[in-house]
Amino acid sequence: MMRLLLLTPAPDEPRFAAIASELAERLSAPLRPEGIEVTTRSWTEAGDLAGFDAVTPLLAWGYHSREREWRTLLDRLDEGGVRAVNSVEVLSWNTQKTYLAELEEAGAPIVPTLFVDRLTPAAVAEAHERFGQDLIVKPQVSGGSFGTIRLPHGGSLAGGPPGPAMLQPFLPAVAEEGELSLLYFGGAFSHAIAKVASAGDFRVQYQYGGAYRAIEADAEMRRVASQVLEAAGQPLAYARIDLIRAPDGELRLMELEAIEPDLYLDLAPDRGGGFAKAMRAAMR
Repeated sequence: MMRLLLLTPAPDEPRFAAIASELAERLSAPLRPEGIEVTTRSWTEAGDLAGFDAVTPLLAWGYHSREREWRTLLDRLDEGGVRAVNSVEVLSWNTQKTYLAELEEAGAPIVPTLFVDRLTPAAVAEAHERFGQDLIVKPQVSGGSFGTIRLPHGGSLAGGPPGPAMLQPFLPAVAEEGELSLLYFGGAFSHAIAKVASAGDFRVQYQYGGAYRAIEADAEMRRVASQVLEAAGQPLAYARIDLIRAPDGELRLMELEAIEPDLYLDLAPDRGGGFAKAMRAAMR
């Protein structure tokens, strides 16, 4: 029996308490037949890691709002030689969304993005001139639409990120075809879903009225996702590749989620069997 520590939200994050235990069980269930015993512990109170074969942050929600603590934990895992799944190198790289620029340089087609150290009227004006439409503004370290705003021409910067930010064009497909998420385990395709924002919104999460459904990933989706994985150039036990269609009809990468993505195992044809095998392989 292999032992896996599943990191969960901080105990002082009550917004996650109602669903964290249910999702922990959903992740744990397919692992048991693969001989993996799962223990849960808050990522902010990880404690003694001796005796675990690996640690995974698949439910470490909220890390983006406590970045210093998160990076301290990653340093501890690295210095202690603790096996993390995904690797500490991947987790550190994926924490700040400037990884998108690296993927673009390596050949992945991303949503056009302007990265800035601080959100200023000058940066907004540059982005509006470059993209010619409403903007989506996010912190460079974020998750679940945290600190994200839609900014029309002449709109207020209030509510925008106070630190390093990224500016992208608003893409209408988010409320039409939707955000297309492809799930990969150990580099192998598992399943795909479409996440569609409610009318008048740009956020696809359930709490903002978004709707999810399982879809068939066509050849184009898989081709673009393969480009993303190739550009990443690192082994990933799990990854969610979020794509969206640009106005020119081409699919673009919104996010490569390799820290704590929702894996939608309930929508996987094998109910997580591929996920479990990939985790076991990564723990050896």
